[in-house]
Order: sequence, then C-alpha cells, then structure tokens
Amino acid sequence: MSSIYIHIPFCSQVCHYCDFHKSASLKEKDRMHKAIIKEIELQKSFLKSKQLDTIYFGGGTPSVYEIEKIEEIINTIEKYWDISDNAEISFEANPDDLKPEYIDKLAKSKINRLSIGIQSFNDDELKFMNRRHNSQEAIRAINLAQEKAFDNISIDLIYGLPNSNIKTWEKSLNKAFELNIQHISAYHLSIEENTVFAFKKSKSLIKEIDENLSFEQYKLLKKMSKEHGFINYEVSNFAIQDYHSKHNSNYWKQNEYLGIGPSAHSYNMESRYWNVNNNKSYLEYIEKNSLNFESEKLSDIDRYNEYIMCSLRTIWGIDTNYIFSMFSDNIYQQFKEIINKYKDTDLMENYDKSKFRLTEKGIFISNELISNFFILD
Repeated sequence: MSSIYIHIPFCSQVCHYCDFHKSASLKEKDRMHKAIIKEIELQKSFLKSKQLDTIYFGGGTPSVYEIEKIEEIINTIEKYWDISDNAEISFEANPDDLKPEYIDKLAKSKINRLSIGIQSFNDDELKFMNRRHNSQEAIRAINLAQEKAFDNISIDLIYGLPNSNIKTWEKSLNKAFELNIQHISAYHLSIEENTVFAFKKSKSLIKEIDENLSFEQYKLLKKMSKEHGFINYEVSNFAIQDYHSKHNSNYWKQNEYLGIGPSAHSYNMESRYWNVNNNKSYLEYIEKNSLNFESEKLSDIDRYNEYIMCSLRTIWGIDTNYIFSMFSDNIYQQFKEIINKYKDTDLMENYDKSKFRLTEKGIFISNELISNFFILD
C-alpha cells in the first residue's frame, strides 16, 4: 500500500491542548494552496508505487479550505499516481465548518471518509479546550453528513481532561454511539510543551487528572466500545468491522507514504523525511522549485524499534517469526530476552503461536512498555 498525506497548516482558532504545526492566520491560505500543488509536482517520483490506496487531508483544519481547492489537490495527485478503485480518501473537519452547502460539495467530491473533530459532547469541556463548536453543532454536523450519504464517519474524542469524571465521559460516549458512526479515535489528554494547557499547568491553574480516574475512563471506553460492536484495533482507535482507518494502518504496517505540506513526514522504506515546520520557510523554498526537509536513513535497529513501536499499539501485535526473518540474529536474541520478561505477565498475551499483543492493562501503559522493548545503538 502507498499513501499520501496532505497537511493543511491553518486553524481559525487554536485549541488549548494542540501542539500540531498550524497558524491561526489565514492570510497565506491561497499562497499555501499553490505551494502544496507545486510540492506534489516536485515529489512525483518519491513513491516506488504508482498506485495509491489512501489519501488523507489533515492539519491544522482542512475544512478551512473551499472544496474546490481540495478537489484541485486530488486532481493534481491523479496526474502522477493511479488512485485505486477502493481507495480511502479521508478529510478532517471541524463541526462548525460543516454547513449544509459545504457538506453537499464534500459529498459530490472524491472524499469518502470524514474525520470530525468533536473532542467532547460536553459544552463545558469544549469551552475549556477552546473549541469553536458546541455539542449541538457537533451532532448537527454528523447528522448532515449522514443525510448526504457519508457512511464512513470517524470522530475524535478526548478523555483524561482536568475536572472531567466518569459521568461526563460516559455521556460523551453514549452520544457518540447513539449517532451510529463507524469509527472513534479516543485520545487521553497529553499536556504538551508550548501549549496553553502547558502554560496553565506551570502556573498551577490546572493539574493533570488522577491516574486511577484516567484508567477508569479508559476501561469504560473499552467496555462500551465492545458492547456496541467496536473493535479496539489500535491503542486509541475503535471501529466497527471493516471500517478501520486504512491510512493510519498503512503507517503502522510501515508501508511507504509521502507527506505534503509544512511539517509533513514521508517514508520510502529506507529513510524518513520531514518538511520544515515553518510556513514562511516552506513557502519560500517551494516557490523556488526546491524542497526544505531533513532526513534520516534508518539502520536495522531503527527499523526494529519502529516495528515494535507501531505493531505493539495494534490488535495484531508483534510476530516473533517476522523479527527472526527480517532482522539480525543479534537483534533477535536481544528481543527474546525482553519478550521473556513479559510473556507470562498480565501485560502481554501470546494469542496466536508466534504472535504477542498487549493486554488491556498493558495497553494503558503502552508507551512505557513499548520503550522497554527498544534496542539502543
């Protein structure tokens, strides 16, 4: 599988938790659009495969762009790659951007999967996060999309918020499942550097939620998802059968992908590349028909660590036979020493011959566990 990710680096309003690359000024929006078109042309030979299985518009907020511009980007991609008949073409949107006319145009475009940034169905929590929409706007956006025959809708939710509790989280989950969506990406709040929440935490204006309460919220998420037929196929992702994110799964399976736009990452099976995360610098280089990126050639240890990091986050886990066949004996022996520490614990299960995955308890502390499997140079 091959994929293209398009990073739209603009937001009308910055959320207090967000550390993604973006600008709240839309002044350079048209100029950026032309640069994204130009970068696609400059990168037309990057992928080994000429067939695309997924395209993903992320950000930032792609829905700040007119649908005509999104269609122009897709049409440019089609000049250089064949988009497979069953390709997944995803589009991130804020609920308040999904007005009837906008959704109508979306439905007539090649976009076939919507990812709507809900975050919560609790108005107090939405205000706390500095979201632009309220819960009713979120519900309306989903209903409108469904009326326009969108049958592959994902929503984002955040748990572990300061001042949240089991009841507020349960109400958000109940509303999500009532809406008959196909996919939920549920993330525990992480207070990142250079965010409003980080500043408030440094001033003791907010504090992170108690870990036990976080775990209770996570267990409720797992329980309710299972009751409604959702499969927890990756640490933060839940979907009904056959509706997992093909695009994100392509990352986790370490297939090749091309990232377009400032801060976007690419992978060609040998090296990783990442564009400059500065709009001004990105635009200046692209307008001179040049690219501004850094790169890193991956060693065997790098590839092993990435396999562990990606695979242990999923329901498919790690395959000891794959590690044996794809990596050196030295790497395999070090891996065996690590796996032996965990295979008989309540953190990991040997679910199918050579395959291991994290248990529910293990998933909750997945970052710590996964790092313990890493091999250092």
